Amino acid sequence: MTRQQRADLVARRLQELYPETPIPLDHRDPFTLLIAVLLSAQCTDKRVNQVTPALFALADTPEAMAAQPVETIQAIIRPCGLSPQKAKAIKELSRLIVERHGGEVPKTFAELEALPGVGHKTASVVMAQAFGVPAFPVDTHIHRLARRWRLSEARNVAQTERDLKKLFPRELWNRLHLQIIFYGREYCSARGCDGTTCELCRATHPPRQSRPARRNASRG
Repeated sequence: MTRQQRADLVARRLQELYPETPIPLDHRDPFTLLIAVLLSAQCTDKRVNQVTPALFALADTPEAMAAQPVETIQAIIRPCGLSPQKAKAIKELSRLIVERHGGEVPKTFAELEALPGVGHKTASVVMAQAFGVPAFPVDTHIHRLARRWRLSEARNVAQTERDLKKLFPRELWNRLHLQIIFYGREYCSARGCDGTTCELCRATHPPRQSRPARRNASRG
């Protein structure tokens, strides 16, 4: 099976499993999505969704968020981890959105990535899910699955993103990003599948075999 054939198989099966792709982070508009995605770094979506109601009740616009003390923001988002850095980034990017962009979240990769705390992956999620621009956000989980399914041999997420964009049509990128995440959580987690267990791992690499359990050498 060629790499393209594996990609086609993955796309077909994921569409069968996940015809609907709801955005897993609760949000109201591009700004609240941006904040939620920023908070999701090294944190689960479930935890972010537990934290953001209180944060957005306090401030759900760039103007209101920029007016909050960093300490107030940090106290609310502490369960998400990295709260000092994230709180500073949230306040500062809110200020810059007001000052540079008239209070509207910018709609280009370059402008988003110029904001504090916003890397390429975060910008890609916002562009794809808030504005419908074709993007293929790749985090460590998608990077792991792409390697397991032999869609990429890249050692970093940037190259994996380039490889996946070559394999899949642009009109599938936004949906596939979420479908791969959903599948990884349900069937192919880092601990739940060793690269031989789940359906897509078996289908994309049939000869792969599980390693036999190592026997403990007895000492006499």
